[in-house]
Amino acid sequence: MEGYSANAKAQSLLAELSLHSPNAAGFALKGGIIYFHDKVWLEGNCPLQLKVIHALHDIASGGYSGFPVTYRRISQLFTWIGMKTHIKEFVQSCEVCQQAKLERVRYPGLLQPLPVPSQAWQVVSMDFIEGLPRSASFNCILVVVDKLSKYAHFLALSHPFTAQKVALLYMNNVYKLRGMPQSIISDRDKIFTCLFWQELFKLNGTHLKMSSDYHPQTDGQTERVNQCLKTYLHFFVHACPSKWSEWLALVEFWYNTCFHSALNKSPFEVLYGHSPRHFGIDSSATCQGRDLEQWLRDRGLMLKLIQQHLNWAQQRMKIQADKSRSGRTFAVGDQVYLKLQPYVQTSVATRSCRKLSFRYFGPFKILELSVRLLIVFSYLTLLLYTMYFMFHS
Repeated sequence: MEGYSANAKAQSLLAELSLHSPNAAGFALKGGIIYFHDKVWLEGNCPLQLKVIHALHDIASGGYSGFPVTYRRISQLFTWIGMKTHIKEFVQSCEVCQQAKLERVRYPGLLQPLPVPSQAWQVVSMDFIEGLPRSASFNCILVVVDKLSKYAHFLALSHPFTAQKVALLYMNNVYKLRGMPQSIISDRDKIFTCLFWQELFKLNGTHLKMSSDYHPQTDGQTERVNQCLKTYLHFFVHACPSKWSEWLALVEFWYNTCFHSALNKSPFEVLYGHSPRHFGIDSSATCQGRDLEQWLRDRGLMLKLIQQHLNWAQQRMKIQADKSRSGRTFAVGDQVYLKLQPYVQTSVATRSCRKLSFRYFGPFKILELSVRLLIVFSYLTLLLYTMYFMFHS
């Protein structure tokens, strides 16, 4: 009733309906309240509209329902011009809904493949395969993969190992054959983030490119090689797991001589310009095509063709991946929510039951944007002390 005093249209309707109710337009006056087609009319009363939406969305009986359910519930009792838009905006901006509900949209963020290098062993990726049974004092494998040729080296390690030990292993087995890379792609393992590792490669002019937290997709190449390596070992050492270290040389030769659809040849052929010998048979010895022989000798042309194949493969991969993804745009100063994996949610705040805790945390303010990452800052300073504050967009 108090809301009618500041509404000229409501005052006019009250005067009209006090003489004749209902009128021809469908308005009626019941108990001092204006109705329109048997629904409470709230035109022009924004504070009351907001209270109604809040009451039928946020309370226990409202259950923080989505827009269709909330709109249906409110529209059965109330009406005003623009009601549908107001309810939709309210539900979409509800902080509790954004933190607790699943996001029913395509996976956010379009695929952004890493650029194809121009030379072999210019860019390499590294990762560890851990949790293996002890084999001749080894229980871990360092996997090193070339970004261009896909050629890989598998190096056995034993826990506990330090950055110095890993660096020496790399120098003795990879550097002596391939030289120092221009950049190294890796996750944020403590070995790769320690000061010794970073200073060592900085002095050698190597740029370290590390993935953001809990985002192994950044180095999908090495993750895929890890799968191939573990599958091979499953085949041949399942009966005697403690012998896996004796098979590393064989699995390395097998992997590097496998045909790669992205390369249109094997990593061995890309790196050395000819097929490997199997059973003493040299496949190139029987080759009679002069054009093919000339092509194999022309190293520069072959690398260009390999780059084309890799770019085409990346384009196909991006097109296929983006079919199930949605683009997102952000700007410095935007407030965003972060979705954390269940096993790291306790790093934001201690909770007795993670099963029923919020799925998203925030809001956090974006301080800086780059091509692939967001740097965010929270008013919850706890975040700065418990986890790395760079996230994938």
